[in-house]
Amino acid sequence: MSTSVIEPGTRLAGRYRLEKRINDSGGSALWKAIDEILARAVAVRTFDPEFPRVGEVVTSARAASRLTDPRLTQVFDADDSGESAYVVSEWVVGETLEQMLGKAPLEPGRAATLLYEAAEALAAAHAAGLAHLCLTPRDLVWTTGGTVKILGIATDAVLGDRYADDPAAEDVRGLGRMLYAALTAHWPGDEGSDLPPAPAIGGVPQAPRQVQAGISHAVDAIVCRCLGLGEAEALATPADLAKALRGVPRTPLPLFAGLGNSPPPAPRPAPVAPPAHKHAPPPPPAAPVPARQRQHAATRPAAQIPEPRARADHGNTIPPAPTAPADATTGMPRRPANRALLGVAAAALTVIVGLGAWALTDKSSGNKPKTGGVTDQTKTSAPPKPTVSKLTVQNADGFEKPIGGHHDQAFQRDTGLVIDGKPSTLWQTQSYADTDFGNYSKGIGVMLNMGRPVKVSAVKVYTPEAGGALQVKIGNSPSGADMRPVDRQPGTGGELTYSVNPQVSGQYILVWFTKLPSSLKGKIGEVAVYGTAR
Repeated sequence: MSTSVIEPGTRLAGRYRLEKRINDSGGSALWKAIDEILARAVAVRTFDPEFPRVGEVVTSARAASRLTDPRLTQVFDADDSGESAYVVSEWVVGETLEQMLGKAPLEPGRAATLLYEAAEALAAAHAAGLAHLCLTPRDLVWTTGGTVKILGIATDAVLGDRYADDPAAEDVRGLGRMLYAALTAHWPGDEGSDLPPAPAIGGVPQAPRQVQAGISHAVDAIVCRCLGLGEAEALATPADLAKALRGVPRTPLPLFAGLGNSPPPAPRPAPVAPPAHKHAPPPPPAAPVPARQRQHAATRPAAQIPEPRARADHGNTIPPAPTAPADATTGMPRRPANRALLGVAAAALTVIVGLGAWALTDKSSGNKPKTGGVTDQTKTSAPPKPTVSKLTVQNADGFEKPIGGHHDQAFQRDTGLVIDGKPSTLWQTQSYADTDFGNYSKGIGVMLNMGRPVKVSAVKVYTPEAGGALQVKIGNSPSGADMRPVDRQPGTGGELTYSVNPQVSGQYILVWFTKLPSSLKGKIGEVAVYGTAR
């Protein structure tokens, strides 16, 4: 029976009911099916009668069925004796490594843990005489049950007609490529993934630390040893790789699928505005935006960050009446020091009031200062203040301050999203082990280049998630150590306003997380700078 005529509803061996064709590949088809005897979902691969390696696939599947490591996909049944050959295996539900890396790389400790599990699983397969030979990010799955699964052990190599003189070394290279991808969200292989290709010089991929900030030297060296980059001795077997990864910091994996991209935060009430700064910036020309609109800024298409709201003027509030100072020994209010002095003060006040009344009367009678006389300089109008407006940002780069005395690291990864005028398009960091960046960094964020020195009066930052802490620094050098700290605020899951009064001059503005939210990932939707050009 040809795979082209097999239809949904077909039963194989009287028990495997085919439900949905997943894909066709080189003379075979993968189906989601139901084992009607055990009432469970299974994966079934069927073959075209003309497929030349049916016997080899079935033999390899039977050998794989004897593997007991739970991180290797279990094979339940394989048969080529009847009209339709088939292989029945475990139906795996979860997220592939390629899907995890769709938006951002993994935090290094988590990537190391994931590939450590995969390396141990491949080591178990090699101990049983089986190999994979064609590992890609699509073959590693983090299941909804919280386990690692390697797909296609033994069978994928036969289906793809792949052979190797040194199977262990080939699988180490495959695992190394997956670790490279997990750390950088780039694929260093020629094929097998839709991830962006790894940056290369002369056809040789750059080391992970040259592509992505925050990767330790130890993890970088392991990847290079897997891929033969540099002069260090190459790792020979998956067991060697597992041993190497056992010696680097690793982060426990969560109990759910979705390592790479956390789900969007649930809607929350409009954030409470932080207390007004003692020195508010000059009010911008735009009108205030209602709180409800600010709450949903992340969901509006092509929305602009609203202009900063004018602060309430508290200058007309009446201060409380002063109370008489208390005596330091008795605690009772002190008595007036001298009634005679009060009388003198009252007389002086009477004279002052009389002089004021005379001045008003004289002014109302039309008396003018004589020509050539000296005018009152306090009555001349003050020069107009420069208008505060939203300033144009020339470009934005990523910025990270590694721990350990290393220099600041700049990188480009979707950093333009923070100045595209759309709060709904998010720049986000990789995931970390904890809110302190897994002890890899002191902070990470974006460095805005204004193109010229400007006077900054306010910086508005939209963050879609509450928690963590963001700091703003301003300076004329992109070195974080040379910049002046302005303010540090916790994320509110909305707009944050960093008031700069008096104005601070600088060409570079750093907006960075000094502590991560509970999602262990920093996210910024938009940054807007207000001030005056110099």
